[in-house]
Amino acid sequence: MQIWTGQSYPLGATFDGSGTNFALFSEVAERVELCLIDDGAERRVEVTEVDAFVWHVYLPAVQPGQRYGYRVHGPYEPEAGHRCDPSKLLLDPYAKAIAGMASNHQSLFSYSFEDPEQRSTEDSAEHTMHSVVVSPFFDWGNDHPPAHEYHDTVIYEAHVKGLTMRHPDIDDNIRGTYVAMGHPSIIEHLTELGVTAIELMPVHQFVQDGHLVEKGLRNYWGYNTIGFFAPHNEYSYAGDRGQQVQEFKQMVKNLHEAGIEVILDVVYNHTAEGNQMGPTLCFRGIDNTAYYRLVEDDRAYYYDTTGTGNSLLMRTPHVLQLIMDSLRYWVTDMHVDGFRFDLASTLARELHEVDRLSSFFDIIQQDPVISQVKLIAEPWDLGEGGYQVGGFPPLWSEWNGRYRDTVRDFHRSEPDMLGDFTSRLAGSSDLYQHTGRTPIASINFVTAHDGFTLRDLVSYNDRHNQANGEDGQDGESHNRSWNSGVEGPSEDEEVRALRLRRAKNLMATLLVSQGVPMILHGDEMGRTQGGNNNTYCQDNEISWMVWELETDQMEMLWFTQKMIALRTEHPIFRRRRFLQGIVRDDADSTLPDVEWIGTDGTPMTAEDWDSAQNKCLVVFLNGSAIPEPNLRGQRLVDDSALLLFNASGNAVDFTLPPADHGERWKVVLGTGDTVEVGTTFTGDETISRPSHSLLVLMRPPMDVAEDPSADERNEQPARA
Repeated sequence: MQIWTGQSYPLGATFDGSGTNFALFSEVAERVELCLIDDGAERRVEVTEVDAFVWHVYLPAVQPGQRYGYRVHGPYEPEAGHRCDPSKLLLDPYAKAIAGMASNHQSLFSYSFEDPEQRSTEDSAEHTMHSVVVSPFFDWGNDHPPAHEYHDTVIYEAHVKGLTMRHPDIDDNIRGTYVAMGHPSIIEHLTELGVTAIELMPVHQFVQDGHLVEKGLRNYWGYNTIGFFAPHNEYSYAGDRGQQVQEFKQMVKNLHEAGIEVILDVVYNHTAEGNQMGPTLCFRGIDNTAYYRLVEDDRAYYYDTTGTGNSLLMRTPHVLQLIMDSLRYWVTDMHVDGFRFDLASTLARELHEVDRLSSFFDIIQQDPVISQVKLIAEPWDLGEGGYQVGGFPPLWSEWNGRYRDTVRDFHRSEPDMLGDFTSRLAGSSDLYQHTGRTPIASINFVTAHDGFTLRDLVSYNDRHNQANGEDGQDGESHNRSWNSGVEGPSEDEEVRALRLRRAKNLMATLLVSQGVPMILHGDEMGRTQGGNNNTYCQDNEISWMVWELETDQMEMLWFTQKMIALRTEHPIFRRRRFLQGIVRDDADSTLPDVEWIGTDGTPMTAEDWDSAQNKCLVVFLNGSAIPEPNLRGQRLVDDSALLLFNASGNAVDFTLPPADHGERWKVVLGTGDTVEVGTTFTGDETISRPSHSLLVLMRPPMDVAEDPSADERNEQPARA
């Protein structure tokens, strides 16, 4: 085999059409061996060239599909933070594909299971994962990003396997894969639903946790990353010798063709190597002190703000380079449209506290590629001061945990919620406006992968996580849920009707709120996890979506489709600037852009706001007072809307505002069985609304003959 000098950049294994360049950073290494793996046989190539701590070599004979790894020789001094161990075959941090899955074998650990004080130098090659050389070439055709404006975006959080594993129109052999995610049946469902972006739960290569496998469980969610450049190999249909890269690209291409953006849930805050008792798979054995935060006064231990055992060291330029190179690769080579950063507060920690001006944010801000895609933070971690909702820089949007909690509490009739509820409904200006941000800073959600599904939120008071093997003690105990009178499944028709109505209320609220809505996959069809609110280890029917629907589920799907369509058709529900509650000089209206109205049809009084037991509200959204122009500079004018919320346990009479707000109002969508879609009401007229209900009215009214969309909107099941 010919061995050439190679180059120190780019890092990783780069196939150029003739051969492959290998480059690995390690400041602590004293010697590095590149190991080529073929049918279990290992050939070691001494890497002798090193520039600026990057070890590099070029091998003309190496082609795509070649498995490889590294052995790094250097100090093993845990008390000083160094854990080099050449008996461990290590993954390339820049591997574009990874083959196999690590076991919980003794050879992966540098200490003895029987006596942790004793070294173990058993070779790990047969029990670990292997990096794979991939071909960078792919026919993207005329692929281009859909580039939906943020305020026009509806996000659908989904799991590659969970969404596709039980779909009846997808062949058994491709279910649960990238091929299935790009299948016409899945794309048809997404387009008919009306979402514009799919946010995939982790697809970076992750590791199956040994303690879960021993209990017969698996890491389903995937928040256990080991390869920041590699698509997870278990979601590949054709194999793990690089095919996963091609399949992922084809999935993205198919979704883009349907106008759907792809956002990745990424885990850059920690790795799968865990704490000092974890396996040596990659970073730990390459340069432990450069990659991980260590306890300052005892560097044998890891400083952990994630609850997973370790945290990446964001102060070092090589960690920052790794993350930025990874992000840029997924945008430029894999054509993804954005990222949701798990436990993003950890990324902001330069020393101890969360610093919104940390190096990570500075680099993101000036990067011409990454700064132009959608950037979403999960704005908290487990460290001190880690809850940072509203604290991220202007370029970022955030999962709005305040929105989730407030909307849940309001719709389960908690007292004294009206003021906070209206703030969330209006885009949470109290959280974001002070930093110059707009409503798109708020990613609004009621449910997400972590917690109850929407159906379970209205069906369970308590978590039911016994299947997780932790005596039901794992997961969140305070869910802000209400079971509607009976815990779990019920055949009582009144209970079932109430649950459906409440689920619709929550979905409708999400879709009429200013900001960016995010829907959890399956919520549109009433998916249940049987009350399990922490399905991180349930890679089975508990988590997988069921596509055979009962009547109530079909009605929920219909309702969600219509609510998304309503939001899409009317910019009044997706404004680019915050509502101000004032009469605007630049509007053709003498009414404010938003008005909060009581059940008597008059503006809310201080007494109304201060009443802890007030659980009803009318919201007037003035379609003639939208100040921001569209992208062509044209001033927007829309129908006006009235939103009637009754979160109480009693029927309530609502008097509509006087005629100056609108002489005639037409029912567009609602929950409850007292008013049919298409019914019109006049100003000052009274409408009786049942408990736990919502009604959306629009003006000006249109005759069915004049409105082509009205016929479709009137095709509603018996319940409004």
